Amino acid sequence: MHRLLYVLCLLLPAPMLAAQEFVVTGDDGAALADAVVLLTPLAGARPAPPAEAVIQQVNRTFLPLVTVVPVGSRVAFPNLDRIRHHVYSFSPAKKFDIKLYAGDPPAPVLFDRPGVVVLGCNIHDGMLAFVVVTEAPFFGKTGADGRVRLAGAGAGEYRAQLWHPRLGERLEERRLTLQGGTMPLRLLSAAAERAP
Repeated sequence: MHRLLYVLCLLLPAPMLAAQEFVVTGDDGAALADAVVLLTPLAGARPAPPAEAVIQQVNRTFLPLVTVVPVGSRVAFPNLDRIRHHVYSFSPAKKFDIKLYAGDPPAPVLFDRPGVVVLGCNIHDGMLAFVVVTEAPFFGKTGADGRVRLAGAGAGEYRAQLWHPRLGERLEERRLTLQGGTMPLRLLSAAAERAP
């Protein structure tokens, strides 16, 4: 039986065998939902391939609040409300403007530069969402418990970028040595970073 398991493990591709879990907290020690972790091996690696994503508009709210996509991905913005919305971004990573519409807009938006994109609705000022566009091969977003598991990220040296909505368009960056298991990460608030 043990020999069979060993053979099966050898047949699996390496990225399926490795994973790294993170617990992201704020400077107050509380777990952070919707925190983004981006990992790039210092030895280099290909970025993740482009993907398709959807950000819905429901009850005058963007769902989900935070979306993470590789560079080159397309994001659709279906409007499920009975009123029209006008989705836009003035962020340097992606500027776009989808004029008033109901239902599905004509085409998904291409996100072709890395960075944090802040979304709004020109009609409903309270609507806000974020798209984190990355060239990192490993990335994910924390759940309500502040945890995220990045499959394929094995032991080694990495450039890590961390982000949370309270950071606006700024990413925190640091170098990490991964050895497996669960690693705590503390995200510094803008207020904490300004303190002497």
